[in-house]
Amino acid sequence: MGHWFSRNIVEPGKLPLFLALASFVVTFLATRTVVRMIRAGKGPFRNVSAAGGLHIHHVVPGVVLTILGGFGAVSSGRHGVGAAVFAVVFGVGAGLVLDEFALILHLDDVYWSEDGRKSVEVVVLTAALVLLALAGFSPLGVNDMTTEERTDRVGFILTLALNFLLVLVTLVKGKFRMAVIGTLIPFVAVVGAVRLARPGSWWARHLYARRHRARARARIRTYRHDQRWSRVRRKAQDLIGGFQERVPGRGSSSR
Repeated sequence: MGHWFSRNIVEPGKLPLFLALASFVVTFLATRTVVRMIRAGKGPFRNVSAAGGLHIHHVVPGVVLTILGGFGAVSSGRHGVGAAVFAVVFGVGAGLVLDEFALILHLDDVYWSEDGRKSVEVVVLTAALVLLALAGFSPLGVNDMTTEERTDRVGFILTLALNFLLVLVTLVKGKFRMAVIGTLIPFVAVVGAVRLARPGSWWARHLYARRHRARARARIRTYRHDQRWSRVRRKAQDLIGGFQERVPGRGSSSR
């Protein structure tokens, strides 16, 4: 059954990646559901605490599973039952870890705060990138090169260098999402590198300091972009992460 699935549904050699992605998404959704039930005081689930009342965040078992799955996947190769099992273990661990990405970033329990939205954003971005890789996209557009082009090492290295430069420019212009996606889809990095930088970015602070018109255009464009997309993004984050849920008698960050 697994052999038929890997031959007819998933490209050969990519079954572990598919299993890791599936377990990653399922774990994240299941974790969010359980945490929301704990916050609302529903169901049999409760917070896990050690001796002395120390709250054990689920990032802790997530780190353990990620390490086990990662090292196991490296040692087991891309085929066989072992590769599939360790891929699932890694996906489960990664889902637990990235669900509390904001906590790791801020070194504080910001799970239900405004900063906690970063966890949902990182999970969605990670799932999208892995899905692109699973669908056949290769980093920096290498997949688009012909066999003859791949043999031309000079052209290959120049292509990598050009794409890296575009991604770097996009990043210093304050467009993190476009920079990450641009590593897989070069056209995105081209757009990010050509368009105006976001206010407050390294590019804007150093290169727009005396260009008042460019600085004003950047502010207006960023404001319009955020007005158009921030509401949509927040609604998606609320739906996935449950940030708009209110629990009587509890603080905004309690779990």
